[in-house]
Amino acid sequence: MAADARHHVTGRPATSTARAVPLGNGTAPVAVPLPEAAGPREAVTRLRAHGCWYPSADPDGTEAAFICDRGGVPQLWAGPVQQDEVRLLDASPDPVTEVAWSPDGRWIAYTAAPGGGEHTRVLCVRPDGTGRRILAGADPDTSAYLGCWARDGSAVAVTVAVPAVRTSEDGSPDGTAASLAAPTHRPGDGLSAYLLDPDGLASPVLLASEADAATLRVCDLSFDGSLALLRRGPRGRREALVRRTADAATTCTMPVADGDPWIGRFSQDGRTLWLRTDADREFAALYALELDADGTPRAATPAAQRPDSGLELLSMAQDGRTAVLVWNVQGASELELLETAAARPAPDAAGPTRPVPLPHEVVTRAVAAGAGRLLLALSGSRRRPGVWWAYEGVSLLRTPWSSRDEDAVAPGRPPVRPVPLHLTARDGLPLSGWHYRAPGRAPGEPAPCVIHLHGGPEEQERPVFNPLYHELLGRGLDVFAPDVRGSSGHGRSFVDADLGTGRFAALDDVADCAAHVVTAGLADPTRLAVMGRSYGGYLTFASLVWHPDLFRTGVAVCGMSDLLTFFAGTEPWIAESAAHKYGHPVHDRALLRSLSPMSRVDALRVPLLAVHGEHDTNVPPGESEQFVRAARERGLAAELLTLRDEGHEFLRADNRRLFRRTAADWMQRHLS
Repeated sequence: MAADARHHVTGRPATSTARAVPLGNGTAPVAVPLPEAAGPREAVTRLRAHGCWYPSADPDGTEAAFICDRGGVPQLWAGPVQQDEVRLLDASPDPVTEVAWSPDGRWIAYTAAPGGGEHTRVLCVRPDGTGRRILAGADPDTSAYLGCWARDGSAVAVTVAVPAVRTSEDGSPDGTAASLAAPTHRPGDGLSAYLLDPDGLASPVLLASEADAATLRVCDLSFDGSLALLRRGPRGRREALVRRTADAATTCTMPVADGDPWIGRFSQDGRTLWLRTDADREFAALYALELDADGTPRAATPAAQRPDSGLELLSMAQDGRTAVLVWNVQGASELELLETAAARPAPDAAGPTRPVPLPHEVVTRAVAAGAGRLLLALSGSRRRPGVWWAYEGVSLLRTPWSSRDEDAVAPGRPPVRPVPLHLTARDGLPLSGWHYRAPGRAPGEPAPCVIHLHGGPEEQERPVFNPLYHELLGRGLDVFAPDVRGSSGHGRSFVDADLGTGRFAALDDVADCAAHVVTAGLADPTRLAVMGRSYGGYLTFASLVWHPDLFRTGVAVCGMSDLLTFFAGTEPWIAESAAHKYGHPVHDRALLRSLSPMSRVDALRVPLLAVHGEHDTNVPPGESEQFVRAARERGLAAELLTLRDEGHEFLRADNRRLFRRTAADWMQRHLS
C-alpha cells in the first residue's frame, strides 16, 4: 500500500458551478431527453419461467428496481417487495445490465446495451416511468457504464470509454495486432469517470481519466464527497484507489480481487474504508483501512477472513453499522452479517459474524434496502434467478414477482442437481467441476458426455440452473462442467496458473477432465464432445486441434480462434486487459501464434458448430467465421449460427432458445 499521484486530473466536488471538461473532440456527457417509452407498461408476452436479478432498493426499502426478462429481453422493472404488482419502466428492446436507485429516491439510473451489442449507455428514469433520458453513451463511438450515486442523490458517477485512434508505424490507420503498440490519443481518449447531475442543473465534474486503461469504476463516495473509491486495472491486476475530489490526488492504492466490481465502502465519517481485497493473500478478505481526514492511509487490518474461501460480495447497511459478506465456498455461497460499529479499525473492531441461512446455492447480488432490510439476488441448481428480501437477517422471503421454483422448467422433467467431481491434472494441480447425470440412466452405465467450459478465463462453474444443460440432459447427454486452471474461486495461484505458457497446461486440463469422467465410468470414451462460450469457445477450438482424437464434435460459442486477430479486432480496453492474461500482441507475438487454434487447424478431424452474436465487439464474429471457413476448406462438416441483435452475451429469449436447441440438436446428432 503506497501513495500514488502519477495520474493527475482536474476536478472538484459536484456543485452547480462546476466547469464542464473536454471529452474527445467534444465535451463531457450531455443528457439527452427521450420520449416516453412506447408500448404498454406490462410486457405483451409474459414468460412464466422468467428471471429477476440485480435489485436496487428505494430509500425506505419498500420497493425495488430490478432487471427481469419476463418480456423476452432483460428490461428495467420496479415494484413493491411484498406485492406482485410491478411496472415496466423502459419498454425499449435494448437489454439492461445494471440498475441503481438514487439515495434520495428521485431517480433510477441504469445501463442498457443498444441493439444487444457490447457498447452500453447510461440512462435514468423517474420511479413512475417519466423523465427518461440518456446521461452518457449517446454517441455510438463511446460506451458508458454506471458507478455509484453520491450519498445525497445529487449526482451519479458514470464512466465513459472513448477508443483511441490506433495507427501503424507509418502513421496510417491499421487493423493489425501490431497497431496496438501505437495508439494516437486525443484529449479524453480512454476511460473517464464523471459525476453527472440527472436533473441537468449542474455541469459534469471529472473525477478521473486514464488513457489505455482496462477498467475504471467509481465504487463509492464519502458522505461529504471529499473522497472517491475507484477500481481500475486489467484482469488479474485490479487495484483500489482512494482519490481526493478537491485536488484529484490519489492518496493510496491497494490490490483487489477480480470479480464483483463493488469492492468497498466508506464509513459515515470517512475515516474507515471497508475493502474486499486479496492483497498478499490467496483468497479475498474484508479489510478495515484506517484513513486520515485527507484520505492518507494509516493502517489496514483484516476484519473477516477465511483460510480456504474468498469474500465474493461486500455490501454495507445504510447506516454503515453492518457489513453483508458473501463467501464463495467451492462454488456455493455462504452469507454472513458483521457488525462494523467500531469507529477505528483494530483487531477487535468488528463483532462476530452472524450466518444467515440461504434457500438456494448462489448469491449474485446483495444490497441494503432500508433500515435493517436486505435484498438478495439468488440462484440455484433447481430455480431461475430471483430476488429475496429479509429483515434483520432472518426469514428470507421470495418477492412475489420472482419466478416460482416450480416454474423453472416445464412440468414432467425437474432440473438435475449436479454433484461435485474432483481430479488431479497431469502436473499434480487439483481440479474440480460439476457433473450432471441425465435422468433415467442406469447406474454405472457410461454415457455420451459434453465437457462444457466456462468463459473468462476467470469465471467459475457454479451449481445454478443452466437452461442449456437442461436441454442437453433432456436429449440423454450428460454434462461435466469443470474449472480448469485460470478459473476463479480456487485462490489467486490457481487463477494465475494459466498465464503465459501456462495456457498450454490449461489445454491439457481439458483432456484430463475428459479422461477423468471416462476412467470414473461416467462417460463413454467414444461419445465425448467439447463445448464452451467466450474463453470456453477458445478452449473448444483449441481442444479439437490439440486433442483431435479425443472428441467426436465441438460447439464453440463466441470463441477466439486466432489470438492475434482477436487483439486486432476487440475493443481497445478489452485488449489492454487481455494482454496480461494471454500475452502482449507485439512482445509475445510468437507465443500468441503458437496458442492460436488457427495455427493447428490442419489437425482438425471432426465436425464443428460455431455460434456467434452479430454485434459482438468483445470477440468479433470473424473469429468464428475464419475457423469455420478453414474447416470447410479441409472437407469437414462445419456450420456457423449467427444470432441477430446479440453481442457477446445472448440476452433475448428467442435467440437463447434457438441457440440451445441448435446446439443440442448438433450434439445429439453426432453423439447418438
